[in-house]
Amino acid sequence: MANITAIATIHIKEGKMDEAKEVLKEIVKIVKDTEPGTLEYIPHTVTGRKEKNTIIFYEKYTDGDAAKAHMGNLGKNMAKLGPLLDGEPEIKTCFAIE
Repeated sequence: MANITAIATIHIKEGKMDEAKEVLKEIVKIVKDTEPGTLEYIPHTVTGRKEKNTIIFYEKYTDGDAAKAHMGNLGKNMAKLGPLLDGEPEIKTCFAIE
């Protein structure tokens, strides 16, 4: 199977964006250092008044096993971020058109 891409959207509680950004910098480093099958793991802020507390992740994995490994690490990796979230993450799994 080809690479797997995921687009994840999270919403941050009002007033917690700066703290969330700092936590995400730590998480990105952990993912890059410990998940060789994770090719890309890039959080992005979103502009616009309605989206001011939104972060979208672009994630790319070598295969399904790498994506499963990442999901298995989410609990410990997101422990600091969880209390800053406003609602549940929305995750879309995507496959490139080749």
